[in-house]
Amino acid sequence: MRRLPIYFLIDVSESMIGEPIDRVQDGMAAIIKELRADPYALETVWVSVIAFAGQSKTIAPLQEVISFYPPKFPVGSGTSLCSGLGHLMYELKKNIVPNTTEQKGDWKPIVFLFTDGVPTDSPSDLHAVITEWKQKWQQAANLVAVSFGKSTDTGILGELTDHVLYFENSDANAYKEFFKWVTASIKTSSVSVENNSTGFELARLNDHVSKIDLSKKNEQSVTDDNFVVLVAKCQNTKNPYLIKYRKNVFENESGDIAFDYRLVGAFRVDNSYFEMSDENAGDLKISTDKLKGAPTCPCCGNQYGFAYDETCGKIHCIGTEKISTCPWCGNQAQYGFGDRGFDVNRTRG
Repeated sequence: MRRLPIYFLIDVSESMIGEPIDRVQDGMAAIIKELRADPYALETVWVSVIAFAGQSKTIAPLQEVISFYPPKFPVGSGTSLCSGLGHLMYELKKNIVPNTTEQKGDWKPIVFLFTDGVPTDSPSDLHAVITEWKQKWQQAANLVAVSFGKSTDTGILGELTDHVLYFENSDANAYKEFFKWVTASIKTSSVSVENNSTGFELARLNDHVSKIDLSKKNEQSVTDDNFVVLVAKCQNTKNPYLIKYRKNVFENESGDIAFDYRLVGAFRVDNSYFEMSDENAGDLKISTDKLKGAPTCPCCGNQYGFAYDETCGKIHCIGTEKISTCPWCGNQAQYGFGDRGFDVNRTRG
């Protein structure tokens, strides 16, 4: 039986932390459940999941639907599309069975790329990996790029594929409808290959999924400014967590357009966060004057989840103790409240 390989290349950068990554996790489980109940998909579809942030990794190798169990998604710093595409091309080369004179190989693989931000790669690196994709895989694979929200650099996606779609990730119901559309597209394609057709047919678009006008290109930036994410550690457990802020644009008292960043929340992560993060992020900073709101610690519940250690320049939580210990560097100090803003290290988003 010839296989129809389906690859999910999923952005797990810090901007996805919280509800977005949870809903993608639930969506993957829903896709697999539906495919297992479809006789055509059960016979032909094989699935793999690749996660990318500053680094990339295969979190579910290519396998039959019947044996596939949706993996837990990691989170990392950065949005390295270069790393994600490079890893995808490596997996395709390693796993796809080509046609030969002795046998028919796999059907043309289908790749679903989900991303919600701008790549944090350099323009030269992006150009190189896009050129490689065009030369080696653009005709050998079907790529569907999906922008989660309006903050994605769709111009870059348009260089990879003509199938660039916008998903309005507004609420939980929108996510459910989106993953129903993905499932329907896979089912339609599996029926197509069974009928010796093209093997690639997207389902009809719905109210939450629409085609993007690729004539409008965004400027590419090496930092995703739609969100600010800070890395912190719990003083008590020593576990890392992320503090996430979303950009807020408003009109100030002078009538000028201004912006700040409003707190979304603080989210526990494990040490896989550092494995998935960009090691060359550089020294990126933001003033605390731009950050509105501070969380409690999501690991131990300490009232203050945003305490800054001047010795190492990193963030951690504190409680009611008189002397606190920084879990990053071990420095002990008494903390107080400041009346002026200061610069803190931010991730690349």
